[in-house]
Amino acid sequence: MATNITWHPGLTHDERSKFRGQGGLTIWLTGLSASGKSTIATALEQHLLHNGLAAYRLDGDNIRFGLNKDLGFSEKDRNENIRRIAEVSKLFADSTTISITSFISPYRSDRDQARALHDKDNIPFIEVYVDVPVEVAEQRDPKGLYKKARAGLIPEFTGISAPYEEPLKAEIHLRSDKVSVEEAVQIIVDYLVEKGHIKAL
Repeated sequence: MATNITWHPGLTHDERSKFRGQGGLTIWLTGLSASGKSTIATALEQHLLHNGLAAYRLDGDNIRFGLNKDLGFSEKDRNENIRRIAEVSKLFADSTTISITSFISPYRSDRDQARALHDKDNIPFIEVYVDVPVEVAEQRDPKGLYKKARAGLIPEFTGISAPYEEPLKAEIHLRSDKVSVEEAVQIIVDYLVEKGHIKAL
């Protein structure tokens, strides 16, 4: 870790919010592979953008193939993956963008650290648990990952050979096998409005 650097304070989050007319926050979607996280996150991003709000989605496609391409799927690498995502997400949120993350993020301690990082700077952090029975996720299995994991071809696969620790106090709990993508987006938007994070759309 570099020690010959100095932090230079700039605009505060509140000042940026005033200038941009929008507050920033992180919406952290967590759940099993094939739970519907990315589908909901994509629809949510589109809905917010269509309503004139700055929003950006972080997921495996734009993180694992770039910033985190040096990481694998061991517990240590998963921890570092989430740590980096939390830092990047906080930067987006601090810029008064609505940052939407869509990652399995299986370990409760990692998600708690992501929340603490935001709390430290008074940036809202909203955990959304996209819940689905593993049997349903296996039936969906759009990439064939569960089938490979059952065959032993993918080690450390969350929900099969690696643990998923369910959130204890997620702000929003979605059963993606019981609500449509559109309904899930509306539930999240309604929460944002209710808590004063955005105006009614």
